[in-house]
Amino acid sequence: MNGAESRRRQMPIIEMHMMQGRSDEQKRAVAGAVTEAVSRSLGCSPETVRILITEHGTEEFFVAGLTMAERAERQRRAALQEQNP
Repeated sequence: MNGAESRRRQMPIIEMHMMQGRSDEQKRAVAGAVTEAVSRSLGCSPETVRILITEHGTEEFFVAGLTMAERAERQRRAALQEQNP
């Protein structure tokens, strides 16, 4: 393995996808925690850890074919039905 290959192996890139709405402070906190965990787990320098955060709106993120907005509305309706049977 040459030097460039060795450096690439030492530079983990972590991708995180999350819903919009978290503060910059929260994103910095999670990036710091993930950096620490990856560095400790892989035995690499924290300076080599790269983290990419991609935020998604409620109409861009799907679970079981429903957008998060649709899921939230469905859950809201279910909660109302439980309160008013």
